[in-house]
Amino acid sequence: MDTNVSLPELAGIESARTKLARNIRLLRAERGWSQEALAMEAGLHRTFVAHVERGARNISLSNIERIALALGVSVSRLFEG
Repeated sequence: MDTNVSLPELAGIESARTKLARNIRLLRAERGWSQEALAMEAGLHRTFVAHVERGARNISLSNIERIALALGVSVSRLFEG
């Protein structure tokens, strides 16, 4: 068994991390923002935003809230779909 596969992936459903990454990327692009612009608005580092958008980084609730606020959406919107 591949230990790098998450339980949601094993069940054939999209993980919360994947949904979050996709939605941040899409919402940022809708606004015409670069990763750097989003990072600046949220008070985060650009490379951190890049890692989150790739689903390569765990993210705290505080940073999820910062990104949601910067994008002008609710936290729940970041997990839709």
